[in-house]
Amino acid sequence: MTLEEKLAQLVGYWLDQSGTVAPMQSEMASGQKDPGRLAEITEHGLGHYTRVYGTRPVDPVERAGWLWSEQRRLQKETRLGIPALVHEECLTGLAAWKAATFPTPLAWGASFDPDLVHEMARLIGTSMRQLGIHQGLAPVLDVVRDPRWGRVDECIGEDPYLVGTVGTAYVRGLQDSGVHATLKHFVGYSASTAGRNHAPVSAGPREIADVFLPPFEMAVLDGRARSVMNSYTDIDGVPVASTPAYLTEILRERWGFDGVVVADYFAVAFLEVMHAVAADRGEAAALALQAGIDIELPTGDAYLEPLAAKVRDGSLDEAFVDRAVLRALAQKDDLGLLDPAAFDDGPPEEVDLDSPMHQEVARRLAEESVVLLSNDGVLPLLRDGAAPARVAVVGPNAHRAEALMGCYSFANHVLAHHPGLPLGFDIPTVFEGLAAAFDASGVEPPELRFVEGCSAEGDDTSGFAEAVSAVESSDVAVVVVGDDAGLFGRGTVGEGNDTESLELPGVQRRLVDALLATGTPVVLVLLTGRPYAVGWALDGPDGTDGLDAAGPRPSAVVQAFFPGEGGGLAVADVLVGLVNPSGRLPVSMPRAAGAQPYSYLHPRLGGPSDVTSTDPTPVRPFGFGLSYTTFDYTDLEVSPSVVAGEAFTAAVTVTNTGAVAGVDVVQLYGHDVVGSVARPLVQLLGYARTDLAPGESRRLELTVPTARLAFSDRRLVRVVEPGDVEVWFGAHSAASRRVTSTGDSTGGAITNVRATGTAELPGAATERHRLAVTGDVHEVTPADARLVSVRVVG
Repeated sequence: MTLEEKLAQLVGYWLDQSGTVAPMQSEMASGQKDPGRLAEITEHGLGHYTRVYGTRPVDPVERAGWLWSEQRRLQKETRLGIPALVHEECLTGLAAWKAATFPTPLAWGASFDPDLVHEMARLIGTSMRQLGIHQGLAPVLDVVRDPRWGRVDECIGEDPYLVGTVGTAYVRGLQDSGVHATLKHFVGYSASTAGRNHAPVSAGPREIADVFLPPFEMAVLDGRARSVMNSYTDIDGVPVASTPAYLTEILRERWGFDGVVVADYFAVAFLEVMHAVAADRGEAAALALQAGIDIELPTGDAYLEPLAAKVRDGSLDEAFVDRAVLRALAQKDDLGLLDPAAFDDGPPEEVDLDSPMHQEVARRLAEESVVLLSNDGVLPLLRDGAAPARVAVVGPNAHRAEALMGCYSFANHVLAHHPGLPLGFDIPTVFEGLAAAFDASGVEPPELRFVEGCSAEGDDTSGFAEAVSAVESSDVAVVVVGDDAGLFGRGTVGEGNDTESLELPGVQRRLVDALLATGTPVVLVLLTGRPYAVGWALDGPDGTDGLDAAGPRPSAVVQAFFPGEGGGLAVADVLVGLVNPSGRLPVSMPRAAGAQPYSYLHPRLGGPSDVTSTDPTPVRPFGFGLSYTTFDYTDLEVSPSVVAGEAFTAAVTVTNTGAVAGVDVVQLYGHDVVGSVARPLVQLLGYARTDLAPGESRRLELTVPTARLAFSDRRLVRVVEPGDVEVWFGAHSAASRRVTSTGDSTGGAITNVRATGTAELPGAATERHRLAVTGDVHEVTPADARLVSVRVVG
């Protein structure tokens, strides 16, 4: 291969550009060559076609016809005859016109259901492969640290194990269908200062190793992910895109990753224009290539002429180019692109990107992700075989399809720039879902009245009076508020839409207060891409959490994180009672913006105490979620001891103590009593979803590798230390009984720590058992198993 042919395999070309779907897109892509000159542009071949379906609305079948002919042209008219790899966004489904839109990743986390996420990803990948797409830019494995960050809705949760297991399931599903998954953003992106996009990261090496790296490690080792995308950020002053320690030493030498590393869009050029660690594009290209970025996306801004000049003047060894080219060609070979007959079958004559199977899985995942935060008994709305006579459905997100979708949905990512075009698939709103749910219930449906009240943004209160009137004349009000997803200043949440406040956007809080003042029971539904500070709407165990205690509160609060095309139906089914809610919070519900960043994975000094006057305790903890039934945990059994490096078992009997069937998310937690470094007071060790009929009991046994207890010691070596570990089952991270029941452990309540409301929130828990980890310090290697196995034993 000539140098030009090699470099051509290391870059993308963005055929269409419309609107703004990448940071600084207009500035960075202004010099791209005219797509009318494709023969000239691809004279030496091409590595990637960038988003041929997902940049503007194109008919999928027509674009597939063009793509097949273009791939054949590359085979016939370029000297090497190598087709281009096609990549697309697929975070909430294939980002293409008329394709199904699934719940956002924060909803995946709320489901605690990796198997269903795997099923969803397989469907997404099948659609992509039908259209000739080979690589998906998902999943996002960033661990949430600060809900002010606009990209929270793209993330799975705040616990590394939850992120790792759910994200790995997505990887397997996508790759089972023949599409390569791309892990992003490697690494530390979500720890940006003050939750600001692209801001510097000051995380220490221990936090990087113990919090941010494990999900990627799981997806590489357990999911066999074939692609990784770098993080835009710099860590301790060094941009990740120029850091061999992450992109080569950890990823390849330690974990054995043998796929490709692709640049986040314009990340190579950003080394010059944003980070200022390179004087020009050539220096930026050399830094990125040597660090381990194989493919420059979305275009060849740095890896073509600027990189060629560096090789020719001898300042960069061509061996780095060869290394990347071999990886790129190996990926194409793995995908079948080097087969001369790869495109002989021709493009699809028809495709259904929103089949009944897509719709069924989208709705089921949405149902499993809805979280019930509070309920004084008003829910479900259908009681004793009857519905309320009049229901007011109010709020900016009650009857707006876009409010159900995240910022990387095609609707909010692309169609927002093309007003007037239809979505191309059905997506009932919450208002429409309520009508359908009451009809499906078989009872006399109520009179439903919709009033918007206000918009998600802005300060216009002119709609308040009509909303108040509608609620005053109703038996119950369903008030749907929250976010408007978008990018870079368009919307309230999404990439580039960070916030200084965690109050509901615009005048939505004022609308809710006005409706509460009517005295009509209010069911507050939050359709959001981040958790907001809504303590004013949530009762603590004593009827108050200390926030706006004097004001009236909603009778129930429901949280849904952008639940996708089936989300309006799913939320409505939960409200009516056709579905028993089983979602659990994948992120803590914050007390205030000033308490951020926060993680439930904090050591003793990270929580409330008598040495500080502030209390960061969330108003609802990680893992929390109510049901229309109740569950009890009994007969905890834990291995009395385990040798470091091996596995222990923990078993519990779960009983549905209520009157209706339900699904419980059983969560196993642990606490390393004494460590060589400060350890979290609570750490998720494993979890399992289990469905139970009224009065039914089931015994679950979890086998947990001690690698789940690993952390970086003072040498920054990941180890499992011998010593005592408290282990218990809980309905959420704040549900725990401090008294232990084995040996001579004291396990009493921690002294000198201020009590907080969430410590008493509803949720069964077992007493803590002491597990003795014996033997020598065990140094954890990538070969150590990380996944917890679950089985029903009775």
